[in-house]
Amino acid sequence: MSDSEPDEELLSLLRQSLGINGVPNHRQADTKVLKDAEYVYDNSIDVALDTQGTKAAAATIWSLMQEKQYSFKTWSEHTLHPKDKDEKTVNFIFLVDLLNFCFWSENPDPTQCFSVEYHGQTFTGYWSLVAAIHRALEESIPITTPSFWIDETECTNDLINHVFRSETPELIPLLQQRIDCIREAGRILDADFSGSVVTLIHEANHSAASLVNLLTTHFPCFNDIATFDSKPVRFQKRAQILVADLWACFDGQSFGSFHDIDTITMFADYRIPQMLHSLGCLRYSPSLETQIRSLREIESGRSWEVQLRGCSIWCVELIRKEIKRQHPKAEVNAILIDFFLYDTMKQRVNEGVETIPHHRTRSIWY
Repeated sequence: MSDSEPDEELLSLLRQSLGINGVPNHRQADTKVLKDAEYVYDNSIDVALDTQGTKAAAATIWSLMQEKQYSFKTWSEHTLHPKDKDEKTVNFIFLVDLLNFCFWSENPDPTQCFSVEYHGQTFTGYWSLVAAIHRALEESIPITTPSFWIDETECTNDLINHVFRSETPELIPLLQQRIDCIREAGRILDADFSGSVVTLIHEANHSAASLVNLLTTHFPCFNDIATFDSKPVRFQKRAQILVADLWACFDGQSFGSFHDIDTITMFADYRIPQMLHSLGCLRYSPSLETQIRSLREIESGRSWEVQLRGCSIWCVELIRKEIKRQHPKAEVNAILIDFFLYDTMKQRVNEGVETIPHHRTRSIWY
């Protein structure tokens, strides 16, 4: 072999290490979210974990999950979640999680908050987004088609505004940022993945962590990173929940088949910290608790917010470990715990039994 000829064996090893050319590398992919969350927890001064409260919560959560027969199949039981197992559903989920952020309102009257009427029901929060997408498709607006997002003569800003129209005078929060996310994702899918979400998924070679890394590397609007003590910390909430939704929707098969699904952490948002505090797992400094209870906004990226998110991820990891310690054969991961806590918290909100408000942060990350 001459000096100018490539070493094919070396190239093969390099391809394998990167998980390309159809050869997945099961050791390589790491989102680093859990490692960064542990760092935040270790250095947090305004959010602390209560060890006994976390152990008690683990027992309660597992007992209730067993009682309700809660599993990833519960995802598809939600009325608005898609039931078909095809490429159209992949596009639907991609759009939902592209825009799955910031639904809280400053209006104290819940009847005046952003809401979507669909099939005779009124939906708020996350479900308003899902309902709006269903409504648009029934109106023959191809809102889940990536090529449509970059056709600004057809997919105008006014049309997107129409898709997410409200039953109240209040607009969907961060409307312009949602439009920007749609445009950006459409352009990148077109340039890097032949305009196809399925192509993006295939490039991950059935690795959940690789898909998260692809999303956060190629799409700035998915790259959810903050700074804590001058150190970058990764949360990647929407990228991770996209992987989790695919896994749950497709029953761990087809487009939802990931050999390393358990590397996905809890999704750091504003509802799960609220639930963890209510369960006695998280404790706040007096200044932070006052800020939250007084409904004052916490700026995105501020130390308080980073501590809330990082400690919540680490807390759910400890809950998962405690469940596995008590029940070694339990089939449970951070995704299921997150889904369960979110559903439970929304039920408590609807019943008016919140013990503390959720923290208020405006951002596209959650």
